Amino acid sequence: MRDSRFDVWAPFAETLQVQIDGEAHPMRRAEDGWWRPAELEFDGAEHDYAYLLGEDPTPYPDPRSRRQPHGVHGASRTFDPSAHAWSDGGWTGRRLAGASIYELHIGTFTPEGTLDSAIGRLDHLVELGVDFVEPLPVNAFNGEHGWGYDGVYWYAVHEAYGGPAAYQRFVDACHARGLGVIQDVVYNHLGPSGNYLGKYGPYLSNHHQTAWGDTVNLDGPESDEVRRYILDNVRMWLRDFHVDGLRLDAVHALVDTRATHLLEEMALEVEALSAHVGRPLALIAESDLNAPRMIAPREIGGYGLDGQWSDDFHHAAHVTLTGESSGYYADFAETAGHGLGALKKVLTGGFFHDGTLSSFRGRHHGRPLPAGTPGWRLVAAIQNHDQIGNRARGDRLSETLSTAELKLGAVLLLCSPFTPMLFQGEEWGAGTPFQFFSSHPEPELAQAVSQGRKHEFARMGWDESQVPDPQSFETFERSKLDWSEPGRDGHAELLDVYRRLLALRRQRPELTDPWLHEVAASADPERRVLVVSRGALRIVLNLSAEEHEVPLPEAGLEPLFATDGAVSVRDEAVRLPGCSAAILAPRE
Repeated sequence: MRDSRFDVWAPFAETLQVQIDGEAHPMRRAEDGWWRPAELEFDGAEHDYAYLLGEDPTPYPDPRSRRQPHGVHGASRTFDPSAHAWSDGGWTGRRLAGASIYELHIGTFTPEGTLDSAIGRLDHLVELGVDFVEPLPVNAFNGEHGWGYDGVYWYAVHEAYGGPAAYQRFVDACHARGLGVIQDVVYNHLGPSGNYLGKYGPYLSNHHQTAWGDTVNLDGPESDEVRRYILDNVRMWLRDFHVDGLRLDAVHALVDTRATHLLEEMALEVEALSAHVGRPLALIAESDLNAPRMIAPREIGGYGLDGQWSDDFHHAAHVTLTGESSGYYADFAETAGHGLGALKKVLTGGFFHDGTLSSFRGRHHGRPLPAGTPGWRLVAAIQNHDQIGNRARGDRLSETLSTAELKLGAVLLLCSPFTPMLFQGEEWGAGTPFQFFSSHPEPELAQAVSQGRKHEFARMGWDESQVPDPQSFETFERSKLDWSEPGRDGHAELLDVYRRLLALRRQRPELTDPWLHEVAASADPERRVLVVSRGALRIVLNLSAEEHEVPLPEAGLEPLFATDGAVSVRDEAVRLPGCSAAILAPRE
């Protein structure tokens, strides 16, 4: 039986050998640019291997490497995904509709920063009441620690996290606890160190440019195999690792002029795989385009993805809670009520920028969501890795907001008509920051990253002296969660609010009703009061420091939930202390 593990697509190579455990073996080229070992028997054992391209004496890793135990510049190692004895045969999956997501970074979620240690904290997530965990990218990147968005081996799991076998154990453990897994993946660019794809073939193209340089070659000559490289990787996560969905990073940077966009092709293949495995599989896009085609059905010209991140909800909520109005927050602050008007529009229409003028972009932006688009297709957050980590100091809302104000944020998020996503530690108001960190071994690259970070924030008006050095180990250490916090006063109080709200979402169908036309909202900018109607429920938020009596549209309501015990209802009005919220329901 011929061993296909060492097949490689390398149309640029004139000659090619595979070096297995230090011994070189000749390979033969087919007309399609694939090279296959001339004589090699299958033995099923693990091997370290690399490729010798032409006269170059340097051995290079496999573009489809499943393991990089010696780092991104070292040899690849074979991995048999079928060796794991899965115990999730009874797992039937979880639809995105009505669900909640918990975003985490493996390296900072626990003190050890590994997949196996993360398993030890899964019961906390079960008790919290979330439905999915969403790890930041885990593919192999240069250095020991980083965010993962500069990966260069999309098929390999970062060794410092435990490698691919540990990832299988992690997913298995999640499923055993009823948690689905959505893996964050990056297909729009590669990291600056360890990317040798250009030596093998036309994986990248200079016909288009992005913020990260040359684009992935999705529409140029020989792009069929490049697209297959990505689509096979999608299938790998869903098939070999049993994940339940993928979060697709910055899809607006996937420049594709072909008649069938890569995202649509991806959705088609995932839908077919879902039918085969008999459980839901989701694709969620990160996109700043406010383009409904991302999530519109293919039958009407959309790409057919299941969901997309909602920057508009985050920005409107952030301005409402904090009063910040710089940069891209300016558009949301300019609306009446310093955020409240924008928040009202987002809660009822999905997008804030739906063809409106964006002062930040200096042009009109977005288009309206079509009527009938379910709200759960938008993934909403008041904090996530981007919106925390891309602040100069990586500061969370907990640094500037009181516990009472953080509770308001929880109510806004978990009572919205969208799919709510929490960021690790948000549920207890973590006091640790989440800063941008990297560990590039190359001194020149390390210095460039450190200096580039400071210059980036200087251009945005931040004090560059406040920007921590991303290459400093202390920056990484500071970003790790402190698991002693959840039991402390204030933190425990907030955690209880998140738990009760997530439980309420499971109990009350109004809170998971997908239809935006069923949502009504009214805002009183002067008193800083927001009332949101979700079916029979009325969610009332007093965002000011003063006590307010808020008129209600009907009598006969009573508190179902309150962030402050002093909430009281009388006739057709509710009295709320400052910085408090209540969910009201008809008396039974």
